[in-house]
Amino acid sequence: MTSATLPGHAIVTGASSGIGASIVALLTKSGWSVTGLSRRRPEFTDERFTWQECDLADLDELARIAVESPAADAVVHAAGLQFSAPVGQLNHADGDLMWRIHVAAAQVLVDAAVDRMGDGGRIVLLGSRTMTGVAGKSQYAATKAALVGFARSCAAEVVGRGITVNVVAPGPTATPMLSDPARSATPPRTPPMGHFIDPAEVAATVEFLLSPAARSITGQTLVQCAGTSLG
Repeated sequence: MTSATLPGHAIVTGASSGIGASIVALLTKSGWSVTGLSRRRPEFTDERFTWQECDLADLDELARIAVESPAADAVVHAAGLQFSAPVGQLNHADGDLMWRIHVAAAQVLVDAAVDRMGDGGRIVLLGSRTMTGVAGKSQYAATKAALVGFARSCAAEVVGRGITVNVVAPGPTATPMLSDPARSATPPRTPPMGHFIDPAEVAATVEFLLSPAARSITGQTLVQCAGTSLG
């Protein structure tokens, strides 16, 4: 595969809801064949979509599924969760789980996919505007910040093959995570533009990064936060 022949086959995590589900719907509509990974079966159905049950916290299971899946032209790691707590009251099990889902799972997926991925392939990791640090979200922010370093390092290694590796970092997005009790310590604030980000907006950014028009964008973090990072 080369950038001129996109779309092809994409693996998308977190396919059952939120941003991941929006990405799956948009990519299939755009002609991609999509394998979606999630614990829960998505409500979405399409002839181009195949669901694979997977607990991304089980890294051995994820590695097996990644190796057994058809070679991917694109990998989109959209699965995520958030626990909030102030320093001094951190739950280390929560921090470990976020690290496994956000960072370790990304490592497993990319490591399994990259050697079978054709030149001009695409890798997109879903980060967060929170990566720069937010009070009460130190553990979550740490995992999202780590994705940036991982993505840039991978990008430098595969740049000669035309494979791009980027991070999309949304601000507060209108998904079930926004009202999850696990993040009650840090209730969401409406961005300066006056609205939460729509998951479809994030999906459109991901689709662009998977398109031939984005072949020269790599090692970058695109922040999509409706002005949250301005002040």
